[in-house]
Amino acid sequence: MGAAGARVILETRPLTGAALTAALPDLARLRITVFRAFPYLYEGSEDYETSYVRAYAQSRNALVVACFDGARIVGAATAAPMEDHAAEFAVPFEARGYRLSDILYFGESVLLPEYRGRGVGHAFFDAREAHARALGRGTCAFCAVIRPPGHPARPEGYRPHDRFWEKRGYAPVDGLIAEYSWRDIGAAEQTAKPMQFWLRRLPEA
Repeated sequence: MGAAGARVILETRPLTGAALTAALPDLARLRITVFRAFPYLYEGSEDYETSYVRAYAQSRNALVVACFDGARIVGAATAAPMEDHAAEFAVPFEARGYRLSDILYFGESVLLPEYRGRGVGHAFFDAREAHARALGRGTCAFCAVIRPPGHPARPEGYRPHDRFWEKRGYAPVDGLIAEYSWRDIGAAEQTAKPMQFWLRRLPEA
């Protein structure tokens, strides 16, 4: 919402090349802010985030889809070839015989809370799936952290995004799980978290 309470018009557009690189500091900022909430509970640092997002500038076929409120980036989603991502994510796919060169991996989708519920999530998926088709990749994948239902930080009334993802045609693959480590809020050290992969095979045109 704008300063006077007016409903702002959001613009979502894909970024590559120099525009992608220019948006990376905003992506880092959004990751620290959005992933601090449940279920990630991520205690982010600027140093780590600067290093992490740099990988998108180094991937020739990476994509950042940015959501703008005027000139301000208030949300972003990313995608890159699976082989350009962390080895921890590739290992379970290779172990099951997946061809990495057929997979476009969706790294994150982060949107400030006050802009949710306005179709931005669908726009993020639409743009990334279009990018997968443009690259000739038939499978889209992402992962989500697994937290126990009784986790003490789980907010009352919390609803996971599973139904939204299922409506988009994605499904969790039984046993296709990786581990990734980060420091939870208030924790002294990083701990490994299980990450469930969700896949969709794009229909042929």
